[in-house]
Amino acid sequence: MASTPSIATIGALIGNPARANVLVALLDGRALTATELAFAAGVSPQTTSGYLAELTQARLLTRRKQGRHAYYALATPLIGGMLEAIMAVAGEAPSPARRWKGDEALRDARTCYDHLAGRLGVALADSLVRERRLLLGEDGGEVTARGARFFAQFGIDLARIDRRRRAFCRPCLDWSERRSHLAGAVGAALAARCFELGWIERARDSRAVSVAPAGRAGLVEMFGIAWP
Repeated sequence: MASTPSIATIGALIGNPARANVLVALLDGRALTATELAFAAGVSPQTTSGYLAELTQARLLTRRKQGRHAYYALATPLIGGMLEAIMAVAGEAPSPARRWKGDEALRDARTCYDHLAGRLGVALADSLVRERRLLLGEDGGEVTARGARFFAQFGIDLARIDRRRRAFCRPCLDWSERRSHLAGAVGAALAARCFELGWIERARDSRAVSVAPAGRAGLVEMFGIAWP
């Protein structure tokens, strides 16, 4: 147990604003260089280098060397889910009158590590549950036989999706909507398929994604979602 970072250690690392900015910058699942993360953190490259070493040692980040550059990414999807949950707790409204003050594009649709979040992510999860293609509980989920047929029709082979070091299907608390979107291997496969079909496109320098015209038509046809 001595080699496993404690809750207090993880909390202290995330509690530093610059280190938190580094982690949030990686929430879209991309790998970034130390220079890019220094800009996101708002501190010097030297300070960022120390932070990256600490976060890597704590197993929050992984480091990969490619050519002359080193790239950093979140260590596992579990880290992304943890950050999303912390953001949801941190943003809890003190009263019902408090309104969302974030970027509306992020609230509409964004990536949460490798799956979809925001209004779009929640709408997709709601559709799958409503049509009994998915059963979602507080801590896990299950694809029904009806759901397996649907995913196959949508072009997702559930038997071949990546389940390494992650849950197969689970809810993830959405920090802007305060409801669950779909995470796990199934959530990642769903997001990847939407990108592959050209339904959604990444915004530059942001976790936000936009829904293309083909996506609007597809969301109605396959999920019964009328996207604005």
